[in-house]
Amino acid sequence: MKQKSTTLLKGMVNYFIFFLLLMSETVFAQTNNGAIKKLPRIAIMGLAIESSTFSPALTHEEDFHASQGNDIFSFYPFLQTDSVIRKQATWIPLLYGHALPGGVVTKEAYASLVSKSIALLKKNMPYDGIFFDIHGAMSVQGMDDPEADYLKKIRAVVGSKVLISTSMDLHGNVSLDLARNTDFITCYRMAPHEDEIETKRRAVSNLVTRLANGKGKPAYKAWVGVPILLPGEKTSTRIEPGKSLYAQLPAATNQEGIIDAAIWIGYAWADAPRNHAAVVVTGDDKQKVTATAEALAKSFWGYRNDFVFVAPTASLEESLNLAIASKKQPYLISDMGDNPTAGGAGDVTWTLQKILERKEFKTAEGPSLIYASIPGPLLVKEAIKVGVGGKLSALVGAAIDHRYAPPVRLTGIVESIYYGDINAGVEVVVKVGSVHVIVTQKRKPYHLESDFTRLGLSPRKSAIVVVKIGYLVPELYDLRADWIMATTPGGVDQDLIRLPYKKIQRPMFPLDNFTNEPILKAVLY
Repeated sequence: MKQKSTTLLKGMVNYFIFFLLLMSETVFAQTNNGAIKKLPRIAIMGLAIESSTFSPALTHEEDFHASQGNDIFSFYPFLQTDSVIRKQATWIPLLYGHALPGGVVTKEAYASLVSKSIALLKKNMPYDGIFFDIHGAMSVQGMDDPEADYLKKIRAVVGSKVLISTSMDLHGNVSLDLARNTDFITCYRMAPHEDEIETKRRAVSNLVTRLANGKGKPAYKAWVGVPILLPGEKTSTRIEPGKSLYAQLPAATNQEGIIDAAIWIGYAWADAPRNHAAVVVTGDDKQKVTATAEALAKSFWGYRNDFVFVAPTASLEESLNLAIASKKQPYLISDMGDNPTAGGAGDVTWTLQKILERKEFKTAEGPSLIYASIPGPLLVKEAIKVGVGGKLSALVGAAIDHRYAPPVRLTGIVESIYYGDINAGVEVVVKVGSVHVIVTQKRKPYHLESDFTRLGLSPRKSAIVVVKIGYLVPELYDLRADWIMATTPGGVDQDLIRLPYKKIQRPMFPLDNFTNEPILKAVLY
């Protein structure tokens, strides 16, 4: 009887201890046989930006809006407190920063952010794994491969045994150096990136699963560099051949002995040796890993001549002519050359100037056109002074990128003022003739219908909507009645032949002619 009581007491004590641990930082878990095991410790860190070396803009530390500690969990719905995956590890969120696409990151900003994250990494050791969340197309002053440099600094602290799983945008760049320093690496399979969260979850799941089953690092990792450099507007997975190319990935990944298979389009608007397409496959079956990587790379190369723009393209003049004549509303025009979501400065005035010069828009009775957007901090200041309904005249744009057109003077009526946008700061709508120009304190891309409606604008009722964007993000795509992409100038010019590349590997499709087929052989590392 005494032995039974002792056993019962021990069981109650163990359960009470387990309950307290579960309610605190959840550093232990109960196995199937009732034993209590220590949970793996996984850090979260990363810096994400897509930055053009062909834009005169610079990206500073504050542009990353870096978060530390538990605030980082807000970026990952699958890591909320009650989620299954959250309970499978002890998570140590360190530092994560995500900037709007833009120009080159200053060396000071990069050094500061990386230094802060490495300090936090050292402070919170030890780790079993790291979730490394990046875009993969960051350009830094004086560096050709900043993400690989960042990862090497992490490895110098945690060593080679800690598992690192990397999540990327398919428009990122995977150098062999970057691939060597991570264990699991994957990227989006959709453009537009409707699977962003799904991809990050996959990266985390790969890491957690390998820690839980004790298999650890993949036995084999295969990298294939593909000499193709194309803009995202020609490689959307909404249309062929991008659709079929990426449709191969689920079956490739689901093979026995494969952990993950991924294809990177790469980033076309930066000039470094790593800027090209790539394929990476990880797994434990050498033959399957190698064969799958090479098959995907050859498939990509085979499709190279079939890639076309995701929508019709035309000059701005032709685009405006079509939009004005169209009975379909709203008619969306992509102002592609200065797209801030691809790395453009966002303040090129060339398109706006051409619109305001058109006689059709000179009076309030002309076709209603919304232009989104142009930075103009001086006009914003003046608008706040005169208020809604007030008249003003002020210069906007071309403070950073004035290579194509000078600042434009807007003379019109203030229709609305909105305060507090995380990117724009203050937004102002100025009506000039029949054109509603959105002027921002700082640059901002316009992707959501609410971006317009909160400013008192109704894009669905407007005849024409011009947005600084390439391919339309889902909400704008669904909103459009018709759409054309205008080949306008800027830091992310779609005509890659016009860009002054000096560092990329050559030959490169479509910039060069290939006398011989490239050797698409997997490098095992």
